[in-house]
Amino acid sequence: MQKILEFPDVLRLIEERSAAFRAAIASAPDLDVRVPTCPDWTLRELAQHLGDGRRRQAAVVTAGPGAEPPARTDPKGAPTAPRDRGALDAWLAASTESMLGALREAGPDRGCWTWWGRSQAPQTSGAVARHQVQELAVHTYDVQLAGGAAQALPAEVAVDGVEAFLTTVAATSVPWPFEPATIDLHAAEGRSWRLTLDAGGVRCDGLAGGAEPGDLVMRGTASDLVLYFYARLPMDALENTGDTGPMEQLAEWDPNA
Repeated sequence: MQKILEFPDVLRLIEERSAAFRAAIASAPDLDVRVPTCPDWTLRELAQHLGDGRRRQAAVVTAGPGAEPPARTDPKGAPTAPRDRGALDAWLAASTESMLGALREAGPDRGCWTWWGRSQAPQTSGAVARHQVQELAVHTYDVQLAGGAAQALPAEVAVDGVEAFLTTVAATSVPWPFEPATIDLHAAEGRSWRLTLDAGGVRCDGLAGGAEPGDLVMRGTASDLVLYFYARLPMDALENTGDTGPMEQLAEWDPNA
């Protein structure tokens, strides 16, 4: 697989995607409209979710290895985000900076609690930071979509996001309960990956050119692949060749159930 982004680059992308999210919120005519891709939330509630979530991640990283995570907050509960536009922007910026400060203090290799204990991704602050880029990027897309001007994820974010999702969310050591299968994913930007689903679990590996195709081959831009992974685009937004059943099963399967 490709070498993952260096830690300073990950922190830079967190800052960039946070700024893009805040800009999309600031330009939205009405923060009480529903978000099509998060239909239970308004834009205001999504902003609160993002701000509260970054503060929660700061606490997770600061707590270090072996700690239980702090309780989640409910955007529909008692609001913590300011209603004033200017104050909301400052609150969101401070939320991101709180998380960035914790990440800088911890460095990339310090252990901390994560929800992906049985995946290929390490349980480190660096892996948390990498995942945070994707959460910020996808929620920025959500806000842009609600405003009628959705933009593709930046290529640097999206290409890393494909591998980050596959190794963190899709991969697991829990045995695959269905028929063994292989799924190949090809990003238009030139990167390729293979998911192997079998009794050993779900594993992600880089895919060299010239390899025999898997049971399912999926092609698209890295942005479209990431947005599909996070249920922002349907499967038919990609070019699919072969049996789509294994990917549909993977999307529905909960290895922790």
